[in-house]
Amino acid sequence: MFPPMRDRESLYSPLELGTLPIEGDWQGKIAYLDRDGVIIRGFEDYVNSPDEVEVLAGAPKAIGDLRREGFRICIVTNQSPVGRGIWSRENLANIHDRVRSEIISVDSDAVLDLTLHSPYAPWHNSWARKPNPGMLEAGRQIIDAAESQILLSEGDIKFGDEWKHRPSESTSVMVGDRNVDMEAAKSFGVRSFKCDPDKGLNEVISEILVRENE
Repeated sequence: MFPPMRDRESLYSPLELGTLPIEGDWQGKIAYLDRDGVIIRGFEDYVNSPDEVEVLAGAPKAIGDLRREGFRICIVTNQSPVGRGIWSRENLANIHDRVRSEIISVDSDAVLDLTLHSPYAPWHNSWARKPNPGMLEAGRQIIDAAESQILLSEGDIKFGDEWKHRPSESTSVMVGDRNVDMEAAKSFGVRSFKCDPDKGLNEVISEILVRENE
């Protein structure tokens, strides 16, 4: 199956969610965000260390704005250097530590509620690797379980045709800079917004928020 992975822990580990900066209860909205070209600058030969992390202008506030509109944030990023043996999962976790610390230092509401990655190379044919929707499927189930204070056990997360009775994603969004992101969103049934990789999330945040308030 080659499932998605989380940094330093099992896919099924309990997820602790912080309080959203909203009045009332969470209404099921998730913003599924690609990483490179959306939150940080991507490079042809990968972001290989924490020192190479360059947060795109406006990204922290845009993430904070999404959470202030009641969205949980789920990062869904292809990271084949792990599967290719270029570097380790611990290195990737260190990169994500830097991303989180830099964005939260700009906007205290810019919390990444869940970070998922696909470590697999294209030839692994993983359901978790975009353009397949496996990371989005897992993200929904993990966040829903955490909100309901349900502990997940091995095998509880379902993928593809095995996942029955899916909740609607009509109020959620997917933001990415590549066609594989848009294809994953289409397969999953969530609204998608494509951004310029040099501008990232900040380029489309106004459009997302306008639609939220129509």
